[in-house]
Amino acid sequence: MDLVGACCAFVHVSERGSFTVGAAAAHMSQSVASRRVAALERHLGEPLFERSARRARLTPFGRELLPAARRLVLAAEELEHEAATARRRPVRLAVPDTCPAPDLARLAAAARHHGITLELRTAAPAVRPHLVRSQQVRAALVAVPPDQARWCVSLGLAGLERPPGRRLYLETLRPRRTDQGPPRRVWLQPEDDVPHIRDRMTRLRDTVGLRPAQLSVATSLTEAAAEVFSSSDLLLCSPLQAREFALHWRPLGELALERTFGLLAAEEGDAERLGTRLGDALAHCLGAGEEAAAGAGGRQEQESGEPLEEKKESA
Repeated sequence: MDLVGACCAFVHVSERGSFTVGAAAAHMSQSVASRRVAALERHLGEPLFERSARRARLTPFGRELLPAARRLVLAAEELEHEAATARRRPVRLAVPDTCPAPDLARLAAAARHHGITLELRTAAPAVRPHLVRSQQVRAALVAVPPDQARWCVSLGLAGLERPPGRRLYLETLRPRRTDQGPPRRVWLQPEDDVPHIRDRMTRLRDTVGLRPAQLSVATSLTEAAAEVFSSSDLLLCSPLQAREFALHWRPLGELALERTFGLLAAEEGDAERLGTRLGDALAHCLGAGEEAAAGAGGRQEQESGEPLEEKKESA
């Protein structure tokens, strides 16, 4: 038996003294109200009303139970109100500041289809875990080691000049005596200033004989891109970012590099809920998956006439 629905019919009929009027006030038909009250009477073992053609009058038993029935109906209404409020309460999510605004808007729209209101906050990689620990956000997309990753984003080198081959080898940047001007540099953006990317690039730089200054970490993606636009320098970035900046992107020849992300949340259930319901939309924001890589790669193939290799080479 629907105890709350039966008590709702009981309360409204008792307040109006009529099954017809009471049922209308409870937004149900008269027949439904009659069935619910009758079921409640059977459940409680005593009649609640003295019925006549004109009125429904409470029995002494009904008068005794009416206050408790009102409390139950009010408690149910309060529960529904709190549930609706909780559904509307924003879920604050920290995301990389490299995520394009249109993709973040699509992420927020996708969340609404799942009954989630997202409040997005962009932040640097070192800041996002702190925002979760200080409870400024409920969850964050954070950089994690490759073996803990939920989303992976391929990285390569991009510049203004179209590379001749399918891959771009860092050793080709080794300074020569005949070179004029400063040696070409590779710029890392803050999102890639994490050990499993920065340290591997540093070891590769030293292995192939580049100067220390040829690998630099910029204070922002904007600064890194500005350096590339004003020189022959290269940007370590994803295919999606290369497409946004209209740069020519190639995979790194000596090393397979990826940004690797996971979800950190104050409550484990939040991470699982967001990852399950919004996994595809989050991947799109990060530039992860074949779709983002194929989109950028297809453009470069058309420009250069050479297909990009999708297969990675290990160091």
